[in-house]
Amino acid sequence: MNPWFPAAMLATAMLTGCPRFHAGPVPGAPAGSTFATVDGVRLRYIDRGQGPTVVLIHGFSSSLDIWTDVAEKLAAHHRVIALDLKGFGYSGRPEGDYSPPAQADLVWKLLDQRGVDDIAVVGHSWGASVALAMVLERPRKVRRVALYSAYVYEDQVPSFLRWARVGGIGEVLFSLYYRQRLADRVALAYHDTSYVTADRIARVEHEFGRPGATAAALAAARGQRYEDVERRYPTIDQPVLLLWGENDRVTPIAFAQRLVRELPDAHLMEIAGCGHIPMIEAARPTTRALARFLAEDAE
Repeated sequence: MNPWFPAAMLATAMLTGCPRFHAGPVPGAPAGSTFATVDGVRLRYIDRGQGPTVVLIHGFSSSLDIWTDVAEKLAAHHRVIALDLKGFGYSGRPEGDYSPPAQADLVWKLLDQRGVDDIAVVGHSWGASVALAMVLERPRKVRRVALYSAYVYEDQVPSFLRWARVGGIGEVLFSLYYRQRLADRVALAYHDTSYVTADRIARVEHEFGRPGATAAALAAARGQRYEDVERRYPTIDQPVLLLWGENDRVTPIAFAQRLVRELPDAHLMEIAGCGHIPMIEAARPTTRALARFLAEDAE
């Protein structure tokens, strides 16, 4: 590295300003939204249906809304809980730890408040690392695990996020570039370009522009350190279903094959013609597969 590079980044950070957190209510929450305060963090959540509890965990720069159709179908036979993780959706963005274990701890404390102590957990992308952290924290309270397009290995962390770990450099990168080229990022998530609509891009732009979003995303990016925790994956002995698009350019299928080898009781469903968001791009087959997997507890 050029020795002047860190100094230049720090100088740029001083000029551009550091991203700011936002601990209070996030404006614009849909009417009827429900919130709970957990360890001082205001979390938006849904809790609907009756039956065995299923917890849905969204990915990076996403929200519980990614699960709308899945939650509706599962609620016919399950109690479904989903939430906006700290820093995302309409949940608060206070300063603090945004790593997967810290997020997992908040989810468990929300479940404690809701009187839940026996769950199946479902995670998407970065949310899969939160789901696995939940299993590792309280393994006896988790029956089953389903992971969509899991982002759970150090080898998956891109160079942009590795640079963001460096003090000063991360502030510059996220201040200048986090909200850039959003249309390209949306396109990267889908194999079928018909899903890359102006409305979907506009919603993403709106989400990225919410108060505290950039600071929270930087904190969450800095918490993506998997060198130690990935060594513990072989200790997870719950049944695991992996749902993965064969054309995923964000988390390539090779990582699915690695994960299915390392988890003692895992099954991989590969979806042809599908990218990084199977619950949308392959909604019917993946939701049917998830429902069958969750129903196995009753057999």
